[in-house]
Amino acid sequence: MTINPYQGCHHRCGYCYATYKWSPDFYDKIYGKINAPEILESELNKRKNISMLPVMISSATDAYQFAEAKFGITKKCIQVLQQFQIPFYVFTKSCLIERDLNLFHTYNTNCFVVWSITTIDEKVKRIIEPGTPTTSRVFETIKKFIDSGIKCCVNIDPIIPFVTDSEEHILSIVEMCHQLGIRYISGSILRLRSDIWIRIREILELLGISWSIEEYEKIFGFQEPLMNDNNMSASTTYSDNVINCLKYELSKRNIEFGFDKLIERISNLKSEYAISTKQYRISEFI
Repeated sequence: MTINPYQGCHHRCGYCYATYKWSPDFYDKIYGKINAPEILESELNKRKNISMLPVMISSATDAYQFAEAKFGITKKCIQVLQQFQIPFYVFTKSCLIERDLNLFHTYNTNCFVVWSITTIDEKVKRIIEPGTPTTSRVFETIKKFIDSGIKCCVNIDPIIPFVTDSEEHILSIVEMCHQLGIRYISGSILRLRSDIWIRIREILELLGISWSIEEYEKIFGFQEPLMNDNNMSASTTYSDNVINCLKYELSKRNIEFGFDKLIERISNLKSEYAISTKQYRISEFI
């Protein structure tokens, strides 16, 4: 089950996968699904006797982007989930989530937060995701959540070839997480399609590494112009090399790769919410 309280996102991440052709104004026009909490409550009432996996909040946009400060849709949806005693986890890059710290604290055995971090290099960050808060500010927020007993993970996604894929770059994030006591880190390589490639090319040029454009053609197996509208994965050789580097650094610090164990943990708290083979996407309704 997933919930996306908003369509569009102000973070303006150059690598965003949610910017399909059907949403040309994704960065500039943010739509709040004002009646989402009511629809969520109605749908959950219909499914009281059906088991489900923990609810994922924000698979396509950040539920705690600026619009949330005005509309509070995410907070209301979380309150509905808590009313039904349903476990959930939130993906975010935002510090606005601090507003709901107490809401998470009182429910901390039944939820966790996944922080999306691509880099701690502010020069790079301002170019690849200009609408996001500074990394130092994000880590301040993470510390507040950890100190409040709320389980936190970090998702290094995407790892961008020749921008954030170096061993030094990955290590800098892992070490910062380790210092905070984060026990779960995940990561994956950038995927490409035609619209994403246009933005990534601009990023490479802004960073002064336009020479890497030819290397992208090799890693992703395409020739200019890239016309593919489906997500393309990097070669297995490249991906394995980078992800194995990440996993090696995690293993040295006794950090778990991925957060499946956290999902299992909150899934098994109550028998009536045990993992089911059938999952429901609330986003279909809101």
